Amino acid sequence: MRNKCLFLILVVLVIASGTITSCKQQNNKETISVSGAFALYPLTVKWAEEYKKLHPEITIDVSAGGAGKGMTDVLSGMVDLAMFSRSVSPEEVSKGAWSISVSRDAVVPMINSKNPFLAEISKRGIKKSEFIGIFVEKKHATWNSLLGSQGNQKLNIFTRSDACGAAEMWGKYLGKNQEGLEGVGVFGDPGMADAVKKDPLGIGYNNVIYAYDTKTRKPYEGLQVIPIDINENGVIDPEEDFYSSLDSVMTAIRDGKYPSPPARDLYLISKGVPQNETVKDFLKWILTEGQKYVDVAGYVQLKPDQIENELNKLK
Repeated sequence: MRNKCLFLILVVLVIASGTITSCKQQNNKETISVSGAFALYPLTVKWAEEYKKLHPEITIDVSAGGAGKGMTDVLSGMVDLAMFSRSVSPEEVSKGAWSISVSRDAVVPMINSKNPFLAEISKRGIKKSEFIGIFVEKKHATWNSLLGSQGNQKLNIFTRSDACGAAEMWGKYLGKNQEGLEGVGVFGDPGMADAVKKDPLGIGYNNVIYAYDTKTRKPYEGLQVIPIDINENGVIDPEEDFYSSLDSVMTAIRDGKYPSPPARDLYLISKGVPQNETVKDFLKWILTEGQKYVDVAGYVQLKPDQIENELNKLK
């Protein structure tokens, strides 16, 4: 009798083990995990919401934590996809990073909307050489020094403390990398926006989506995007004046009027070409039907020939 009971217990355990394994396999097949860049987070969340309407059996988990975290997560196998906001380095490629472009955006410099020099800055803009003086050389301790006026209004510089595409692209525009940027470090795009909102004398940089409200299409309350004096003639000319709305900035990025960098592609990364058919289908949908959500979400769509090139990577 005892042997019979032990046999039955073993049978139950084997069946249970098989059921658990089957469930895990099914869950792995029907779940897509994504982490990484704050820059791509709002759009990826929108894509996940819309895709799940078509495929309710699929779970898509999206979390932001910075481009560096996303790359670490995907290369270690913790997630299926990483949101990434800078070009993939040769070293990352050698570790297995595979990427496709999914949209475009840009990093913009910004100040507090109550900055006492707002009117003058809006009229003259800030030159690239002056941004270098602020963020790289740290030669301007005051706004008066930057603008050539009398006074002692302190210039407070903010940069990113976490490894991120925004800092890398802004640094690249100024001839450096993220480590070459000066300033008080703050974590994440939301953290950067909050820091500048709270400081009338602050200056920072951020991804477009964290500078403009996608509903009003205007800069967020408390923030003002700094116009870049691209031709460095000391005045913002009509062709350089495209910061009043999200749509006009997006058009400038699309048409190449905004400097690149800090205009850039945004990527989704996997470790090697995705083998999971659920993940591949999600990526194909993003590059086709999913592109119609890009503009509404405050990003720039890829051009048709680029979409075709990215789709070919999945074949």
